[in-house]
Amino acid sequence: MTETGIGSMPDADPLFEILVAFPAGLSASQVHVDFGSSHDRQPHPDRNLEGKIDEIWIDRLQRNPYLFNASKFRVQSGHICFLSLIQRNVITRTNDMESYGGYNYLPSEEGGGDDVCLCLGLTDYKTFVGTNLSPHWENFLNPLKDDIERYIHMSNPLGNGAIVETEDNCILVLKRSRNVGEFPGHFVFPGGHSEPQEIGILSHDLYEDNIELNRKIADEMYTGIIREIVEETGIPTDFLGTPLFIGLSRRILNARPTAFFFVRCSLTSAEVFRFYSQAQHKFESTELNSIPRENLAGATANMPGCHQGGAFLYALMSKSKTKQ
Repeated sequence: MTETGIGSMPDADPLFEILVAFPAGLSASQVHVDFGSSHDRQPHPDRNLEGKIDEIWIDRLQRNPYLFNASKFRVQSGHICFLSLIQRNVITRTNDMESYGGYNYLPSEEGGGDDVCLCLGLTDYKTFVGTNLSPHWENFLNPLKDDIERYIHMSNPLGNGAIVETEDNCILVLKRSRNVGEFPGHFVFPGGHSEPQEIGILSHDLYEDNIELNRKIADEMYTGIIREIVEETGIPTDFLGTPLFIGLSRRILNARPTAFFFVRCSLTSAEVFRFYSQAQHKFESTELNSIPRENLAGATANMPGCHQGGAFLYALMSKSKTKQ
């Protein structure tokens, strides 16, 4: 479903789409992965357009030496993915269930709602810059196709973002520095990407239909978001709770997908600020802010659309708790 960005007028153009939402939050055991080369990006048939990927990357490197290429997980938005949960942590392809936009609902064995399976392939940051972030990014879309095929030529790395709520009920927001590749100077939630290299994935070789690896990738989504919070804010892991997956947002501009997690922090905002100066990746931001959670909806105007979607997912979660 498409939602208008929080804080914008009802008749404003939407800045994000909510691909899937879990207001109650999903634990790691409820999130599954189908990893394979069938979920990779397909090159665009226009060779001139495809050739611009390298040109754009070289130009961006010359203008920003902080950028570097690395592999990323790609969220599938191009093909129908047929999946069925036949036992805990075991995913096999069947012909009776369809997945759209890179995810599929599965019956939960925990009785708390649906599980979800993400269809993931591999891409890299260079291809992301040359497709999604290209000045010609819309040329990579299939305009006459439905959503299943529309994004098949896009890199679509699965970003992650964390709604970190402090002990004094504030939400942490960073202001991005000029050293980053996306939206410098804008406000964002802590986050980045889960990293294939963290679990030893360098290519698809030897990994097709590997059930154990699928579980490791799903777990990396959760360990990866904690790693991003620690690196960007300096908060020690011991003060962070277990992440809950609350949904997927896609920015309309550049078709940028991001998975959002809710994470409770046992520190107050003042205590968090003391750790920020020690953050390993502090160069990626210029300031850390804490926003009272009741004021978050009015503070998203300077956020990229995908992060406005994250704020919307948090609002859904908050409303769900209020009704309980």
